[in-house]
Order: sequence, then structure tokens, then C-alpha cells
Amino acid sequence: MRAGIFCGLFVLVTGGLAVAEEGKPDAAPAQDKSGAASVECYESIQGSTNLPKVDNAVPKFGYPNVKCSPTTGAVLWYGDPYTDTVPMGEMPKFGDETDSDFAQAVIRPRTKHFKTPMPCSGCHASADQAAAPQNDPRQLQMHQDIIADATKLQHGRGAIWCFDCHNAANRDTLVDRRKKEVSFDESHKLCGSCHGDTYSNWRMGLHGKRTGEWKVGGKKRWWTCTECHNPHTVQEHRFNPVKPEPPPALPRGMSSSETSSKHE
Repeated sequence: MRAGIFCGLFVLVTGGLAVAEEGKPDAAPAQDKSGAASVECYESIQGSTNLPKVDNAVPKFGYPNVKCSPTTGAVLWYGDPYTDTVPMGEMPKFGDETDSDFAQAVIRPRTKHFKTPMPCSGCHASADQAAAPQNDPRQLQMHQDIIADATKLQHGRGAIWCFDCHNAANRDTLVDRRKKEVSFDESHKLCGSCHGDTYSNWRMGLHGKRTGEWKVGGKKRWWTCTECHNPHTVQEHRFNPVKPEPPPALPRGMSSSETSSKHE
């Protein structure tokens, strides 16, 4: 319980701000529903999990969907963290403290990013599990934007290769170490099959990023593994700490010495 409260307080204080992999990004122009120019800030990985800022996203309250940090360019505050989210899906029950509050858990789907301009199967339509070479590192003719040298894949420090995680029989899905098919939306199930301790902490809310309602059974937005970690360049791009945002303004008439004395 204490761990959950601590995690919630961290999200509250930081506004759900995740540490960034790289430096301060450039704000990319976007368009809101009214056609007015807006800005775009990233959620966890610069250039990968960007979210356009839309003013007056909820007319009833008049606030934007997100507030972009002027310090880092990352999402600082969410007016509606559930935009474009879908149910997380069925989660395994282990009968221990890691059985978290999954009933109303939602995530932002990743599969839609792999369907534009076409799904992976658009080029790999004839992929066959038996014909595809397994654990045979070789240079690829494509995807250099994802991994420059596939013979030196950083994930696992060279111990694994593409088809250990990507499904050779169906390129639109992933596969865990037991060769069970996994959706790109459920990267936590794949990552958790090897990174057990981290997966347990993520299930309990001790690792990763989350925001939403406090109450048990309340709707909660979860961030899956690949929203914060790039599995292809894990050794090259580590998480670097970012400068914290300034503290909120004190109530009128209150000094900083008064607030510090109350916490002693």
C-alpha cells in the first residue's frame, strides 16, 4: 500500500513526467480539431511517443488534453490521459501481490503505428516459421533506421536476434521465449517473459509510468514497456535524468519557511 501511495505521489508531483532518453526536443507543429496551430510533446521517448497538444479538448472544462513542459518538451500534465486508449486486455493472474488492479486498465495501442503505410505483412506476406532462419544474425537490407547493424543487436548484448522477439510466421505480431504469439500492444507480456523482476515491479506499480483514478476499480492509464524503452538500442540510449520542473507557487501569504517547518 505504501509503495502504491509513493508511486502515486511521484506521478502527482512530477505530473506523470517520465525521464527522457535524449535532450530537449524541438516542438513539432500540429493541428488541433479547430485547425489552429498547436504543439507536440513526447510522452516517454522523443520522436516515438509524441502527443499533439489540443486546446479546449474537453469543452465542459475548457482545459487542453496535455500540458507540454517548457523545460524538456515532454508531457507534464494530462487533462485527459485516456485519449485514444483501449483496454489493456486479459492479464495473467499469479495469485500474489503482483495481481494489480487491471480491470479498468487502459493503454495507448501501438499496432496502429505499424499499419501505416502498410502492416509488416505487406512486405513479409510469405513469412514461414520453418523457412525463416532462427538465431542467425545477418545484415538486413531494410530497417536500418531501427537498427543500423543487425549483426550487433544490442538487446541481450548479442545473445539474441530479431526472431527471438519478432514472429517469423506472422510479422504483424511478436513472440515470447515460449513461442507464444504476443500483440505489439502487449509488449509487457513479451518483455516480462525474460525480465521477471522488472515485470513484477511493473505489475505492482513500482516500475514504469501510470496515471488515473486512485480508487480500486477506477480507470487507470498504463504505459507499456516499449513506450519508454527502445528494445533495439538499449545499450546506446540510456535514460538520462532531466532537470525537474520548478515547484508550484505557494498560496498567497505563505512563505517557504512555513512549509518546511510543517514537514519537520
